[in-house]
Amino acid sequence: MKKYKILEDVAIADIAIEAYGKNLDELFENSAYAIFEESADIKKISEKEKKTIKLSAKNAEDLLFDFLSEILFLKDTYSMIFKSSKIKIVKKNSNYSLHAELSGEKINTEKHELRNDIKAITLHMFKVEKTKAGYKALVVVDV
Repeated sequence: MKKYKILEDVAIADIAIEAYGKNLDELFENSAYAIFEESADIKKISEKEKKTIKLSAKNAEDLLFDFLSEILFLKDTYSMIFKSSKIKIVKKNSNYSLHAELSGEKINTEKHELRNDIKAITLHMFKVEKTKAGYKALVVVDV
């Protein structure tokens, strides 16, 4: 299954990402992967360091928004860029909880080819929906 695609002409000064997954774990991993790949050339990123994210929310949309925002927080606070993620989402009653492990390293401008400096995840057109093939998310990021 395709991980994600960039939607042209959806957001003028931003990047619109449509991510896919057969389940929520894969949808979140592919959404994160899109953020990683739009930020830097991931082929040049080593998986030297790991960061763990634990979150909970009332629905999948809020959880995805918070998760992607946390990735940007780690980038801005610790100068980290990431190559991969392993995600486990559990729905218990009406709450969703996420445990994610991100792998990457500190930004080194001599080694890494940086692409877009993503500043924020926006609520503009933001959605997570169940499809016949699994799940799909639309995420617009501010660059």
